[in-house]
Amino acid sequence: MDIREVFGANLQFFREKAGLSQAALADRMGVDRAHISAMERGQQNVTIITLWHVAEALDVKPAALLDDHGKSRKA
Repeated sequence: MDIREVFGANLQFFREKAGLSQAALADRMGVDRAHISAMERGQQNVTIITLWHVAEALDVKPAALLDDHGKSRKA
């Protein structure tokens, strides 16, 4: 699976687990909701800084957003 798709799936999982809408997460990060949507769909190349901002906003470790084994999406 493409790393952008892995990141997007994990982003969506942790966002929903936190009970946040795309708009609410976007507000926390200071970005547009469409940016969150594009990341979740794997259509956005993210920088390491963006990865860090997402992790901070969702209160998860950055590595959890890159877990391609599906472990982070269980539970």
